[in-house]
Amino acid sequence: MPRSLRYTDAGESLIHLSLPPQTPYETETAVRRLVELTTILARRCAQLQEALDTRVVIEQAKGKLAERFNLEPDQAFDVLRRSARSNRTPLRDLAARVVSSEQTPREVAAQLDGPAVPPRVARKAGSR
Repeated sequence: MPRSLRYTDAGESLIHLSLPPQTPYETETAVRRLVELTTILARRCAQLQEALDTRVVIEQAKGKLAERFNLEPDQAFDVLRRSARSNRTPLRDLAARVVSSEQTPREVAAQLDGPAVPPRVARKAGSR
């Protein structure tokens, strides 16, 4: 009867292998390690993809804010970051709202009208 092994913590992997009954211990150990490494690499790949997707949305939001309010990209990012922090909103979520709407989210508009933004930026924010 083949030995059946789960190589990662409960529920973390869909990989389930059956090894023949006479599989040497060294082979079983090597297979276990390869499956663990594959799982780790797959998880890391997913994390990197999510980070890249997040960065893309944030860059798009910076571009929209820079265009709407005649800001430098660094200024647009500062406004976006301060808006997210002030409202305890994930930066990615706020950036997605900026990108998906023609209206500037109220959190961002409040930062543009507030005292932390140079007067030049606040005047232009009120004109749109």
